[in-house]
This record gives sequence, structure tokens and C-alpha cells, in this order.
Amino acid sequence: MMTFDGFKNLRGRLMQNALLAEYTSFRVGGPADILFTPADMDDLVTFLQLLPPDMPLLWLGLGSNVLVRDGGIEGAVIVTQGAMHDISIQNDLLVRAEAGVSCAQIARFTARLGLTGLEFMAGIPGTVGGALAMNAGCHNSETWQHLSQVEMINRQGKKYLRLACNFEVGYRRVNRQVDEWFVAGYFQLQLGEKTRSLNDIRVLLEKRNATQPTGLPNCGSVFRNPPGQFAGHLIEQSGLKNWTIGGASVSAKHANFIINEGNATAADIEDLILHVSATVQAKHGVHLIPEVCIIGKKAASR
Repeated sequence: MMTFDGFKNLRGRLMQNALLAEYTSFRVGGPADILFTPADMDDLVTFLQLLPPDMPLLWLGLGSNVLVRDGGIEGAVIVTQGAMHDISIQNDLLVRAEAGVSCAQIARFTARLGLTGLEFMAGIPGTVGGALAMNAGCHNSETWQHLSQVEMINRQGKKYLRLACNFEVGYRRVNRQVDEWFVAGYFQLQLGEKTRSLNDIRVLLEKRNATQPTGLPNCGSVFRNPPGQFAGHLIEQSGLKNWTIGGASVSAKHANFIINEGNATAADIEDLILHVSATVQAKHGVHLIPEVCIIGKKAASR
């Protein structure tokens, strides 16, 4: 186990053996060897330069699209939640947002400027960094439709710009080089009307709250929608609403959501994901691909 003696001149929060349940929207997850929340972009650069080159590294934003197993994460975890939250207008139609900015924040920020295009991001329970990494989207819009360029950082702490057109992007996927990560995005928008955009956001959130279990611990949508179909509809048709394993259950409100009822383990949730997938495959012949990223080690007792 590495000690903190190897890290000098950091201004952010650095912890050892920190339980990741506190940093995921499922509210489950074992410990990380090292957890770091940078004070700002310069602090992040310093941390990466000090990090041993062979130490595994994971990034977390709001932790809304991940399931961290009960055995935790070996190596270091960088948390952008509550950090790297600079957002600014570069010119009349271009907005820069760092990876720790929440999707809801950038949606409202741009709407209040009278810019349109990112209203849909108010319905994404994550950060800009996560949205860039997985091309997050909803309501027939996707993050990368609105990007002109992105700021990257590599394992050595070197920052650089890349044009959005240089990435291969698809449904819930973005191909990037190993050991490079998104730290900011530049969003090219259009002139809109402030009142209309804010109203669109309000309507979207009202619909989301009415149809999704937003007040309970969950990761967002568990499975990708198969071509021409809806994962939630297939799960509901399979009779799986309210299906429970341990402390995890399929939401009665929206079947593509799994809920931590308060005492779930990551293993309960993973077992339920596997059961849902197998049941839909057996009943409908459709293979559901998880949207949630399952990471980390299983608990030693399993």
C-alpha cells in the first residue's frame, strides 16, 4: 500500500481506503486504495504527475452510471464531483464546461444565456465528464452532437485539445486512447429564447420525476435500448417490475431502473441485473446490453 508520503503539494482532498458508496448514486461500493478530489485543474495535473505509472486509475463524476462492487477498487480514484466545476462562455455561441460540471447545471447555464441545444442534458443525472465519455443522451439528443472540441489529459498530466470530429462516436460510446481522459468540453450552440428553454427544462424534469424513481438510490437507466425497442418495456413485459434480490429491486415506476431499497449490496444489484438480462433473453430473444459500468472486485466472501 502506498503512503501519502509520495504526494506533495496537493491542495485537494486525499484519502486512503475511502468507501465509494458515498460517491455513487447506487450508494454501494467498497473502498478505493486512494481517493482524490482535486482543488482545480492545476491540482489534478500535479496529482497525475505524482501518481506511480503502474497504479490503476479510475475517474468518477456523480457516480450515476456505475456499479462499484463490494470489494472496491484497486489503485487510485479521481472524483470530479464538487471539483473541476468551471463553466464559462467563450464567445456568443460557444460554452466551455469542465468535467465536474453537472449536466443539469450546464443545461440551465446555457438556457439562461438564451442559448439552445443542451436543454436535454437537464435530464441526465451525471457530469459533463461522464457525458463526454459515454455520449450520454435522452429525448433524441446526444452530447457529442453539440461539441466542437474537447480538452484531454493523459496519464502524465499533459493537457491538450482535440477536435470533436476526430473521435469515433456512437450510441453510448466514444472511442478514446487508453490513459487519456476528458476534462472539459466546448459546446457549440445556437441562439434561442431564454423563457422557452427554461420552460422546456421544467417540462422535461416534471416528466422525468413522474416516470422515473428520481428520489431513490439508482444509477439511471440500467440497459441500453435495443434497436427499435425500449429496454424498460421488454423488462416490464417479462413480469419483472418489483422483482427483488436482497436489497435491490426493479422499479415499479420504470422497469429499466434498479433501486437500492436501503440495504442492498453491489452483489445484490449485479445479481438482479444478470437475472433481468437472462429473463428478457429467454422470454423475448433480445440480449440487453448494460448501460451501467460494473467495476471493481467482488467481496472476498462471494
